[in-house]
Amino acid sequence: MKYARLTKEQLEELHPEFITFLATQSVDKKEWDEIKQNRPHIAEQEIDVFSDMIWEKALTNVTHIDHFSKNYIFLFKCMQNAVFSYVIKTNNPQIDFVSADGIHWLSENLFSDDVEITRGKKDLSENRNESLFEIIKQGGIISKGELFTKLDSLINQ
Repeated sequence: MKYARLTKEQLEELHPEFITFLATQSVDKKEWDEIKQNRPHIAEQEIDVFSDMIWEKALTNVTHIDHFSKNYIFLFKCMQNAVFSYVIKTNNPQIDFVSADGIHWLSENLFSDDVEITRGKKDLSENRNESLFEIIKQGGIISKGELFTKLDSLINQ
């Protein structure tokens, strides 16, 4: 398995797509029920293949990932061959970027001495989607890039 098995909730949301996936393999409901009952390891393999297919499609379409922790915010812009990043760090131990108050504080103090902003770039010659998946596994959230874009425009004014 290349990525991770989808959760039960994710599989339930993707039920129509999973039915289509099974149909492309000429597996109907009756046969699927028989596989689940009598050959659960085969059923798990099918779910794993489907999960990887869904992850691959989703990751291919990712343009931005945000990751928030208590004292850091990582904003990623994901291109085909590179990932650009902004890392926002506060030196103020009272601030928690995971909270609404912490984000409000940041908007008021973005260019203060309590905030450090660094830029980065990582080339992704191969395994783009696997690299993005690692960021997501560590707590990154796929986003539309509003924060990255706003910060980029503020810094580059």
